[in-house]
Amino acid sequence: MSVVIKLKNINKSYKGIKVLNNINLEINSGKIIGIIGANGSGKSVLFKTICGFIAPDTGDVYIRGLKLGDKIDFPEDVGIFINEPGYMSLFTGFMNLKFLADINKKIDINKIRSTMIKVGLDPDNDVKVKDYSLGMKQKLGIAQAIMEEQDILILDEPFNALDYKTYDDIKSIIKSLQDEGKTILLTSHNFNDIDQLCDDIYIINNGELSLATDEIIDKYRYKNRG
Repeated sequence: MSVVIKLKNINKSYKGIKVLNNINLEINSGKIIGIIGANGSGKSVLFKTICGFIAPDTGDVYIRGLKLGDKIDFPEDVGIFINEPGYMSLFTGFMNLKFLADINKKIDINKIRSTMIKVGLDPDNDVKVKDYSLGMKQKLGIAQAIMEEQDILILDEPFNALDYKTYDDIKSIIKSLQDEGKTILLTSHNFNDIDQLCDDIYIINNGELSLATDEIIDKYRYKNRG
């Protein structure tokens, strides 16, 4: 396995408050990595830093050996799903994805259609996104993240507020993406989501990132029983 993401001494502060504190991390290809932490702990900031949306104050981000801000600004082979993504609400899901696909011009409408079907959406559905259920919006966000065949996926709270059926659907989609060789970073408020899906689990606390020990994982499992 090769290292596809490397973070070296990453620091980020807002208004004098340190959000990311000397973070070092290496992620191998084909793994699902879970990040857990309280609200405001820095999970989303970390993900946006990896994607190039936020520049660290100090430290370096490498994607497949290329340093962000040097060789590349925004890594093309990274797909991102953010919690509550913004859409053009008066357009259909298909038209939203087509608009995004037209920016990079990497895929055609057949690929958009097949991706929507893959995540359980009907590309011919004429319902506007403003009338989508939350689960449909989550699936649309995942379709957006994977439709250009990105090898690395950043999924920020993909299970948020879903019903049981949609939850199981999205969990199956994530597992199938790993089977295809994708590398996936995942956050969730629910530890059970992380525990069931991830190969390795990291905790971010007070801006510091550390690999969760078996003892810590057992404590989370006990806390989330029932």
